[in-house]
Amino acid sequence: MQSRTTAPRSGRPRSAAADTAILAATREALVELGWSKLTLGDVATRAGVAKTTLYRRWAGKNELVVDAVAVLFDELELPDCGTLAADVEGVVLQFAAILARPEARSGLMAVVAESIRDEALRERIHCSIVERQKRLVLEGRARAQRRGELPPETHPGQASRTVDLIFDMVAGAVIHRTLVSAQPVDEEWVQRFTAVLLGGLAAAEG
Repeated sequence: MQSRTTAPRSGRPRSAAADTAILAATREALVELGWSKLTLGDVATRAGVAKTTLYRRWAGKNELVVDAVAVLFDELELPDCGTLAADVEGVVLQFAAILARPEARSGLMAVVAESIRDEALRERIHCSIVERQKRLVLEGRARAQRRGELPPETHPGQASRTVDLIFDMVAGAVIHRTLVSAQPVDEEWVQRFTAVLLGGLAAAEG
C-alpha cells in the first residue's frame, strides 16, 4: 500500500497490523453505511485505534477509502498458464471474483461516483489503483513476447499507449459486465472476451 508514512509522535515505526485493521474496517463500514455516512470516527472505533492514528496516515476520507479499495486489487496475480489466452482468462476471472465481493463493489462504485466532482480523488484513484494494476498488462505482454505469441515492439514509443489501451479494455469490460449490466463473468464469457481482445491485440502489435 502506498499511503502517507508520517511516523507516530512516539517515534515507533508505523504498525502494519493497524493499517490492515483500519483498511478492513473502512471496507466494512462502506458496505454497512455507504459513502455518505462513513466517518473516520466510526472507522477508528471498528478498527480499535484512536482517531488521531487515522489522521497520521490519511488526510481524509477520500484517501482512506481509495487505499482500502486499492489493497483488494493488489491481490490480483497474473497466472502462468502456458498461453497468453489462458493467462488473460485467469486474471479476468480473478478480477471478476474481487468485484463480486461487497466491499470491493461498494468501495469502487463509491469512489468513482465521488471522483466525478473531485479532481484530486480522480488522481488518487489513477495512481493507487489504475497505475498499480497496469503491472499485470506489462507482465503478461512481456511474457507473451518471450513465448513468441506477440511480436516484439516495433514502435517502442507507442508501448505505454498500448498498455493503457489494453488495461482500459479489460477493466472497462469487466467492470461494466459486473457492476453496470449485472451479468455473470463466467468461463464462457471470459473465453469469448479473450478471443476478441487477443484478435485485436495481435493486429495492433503487428
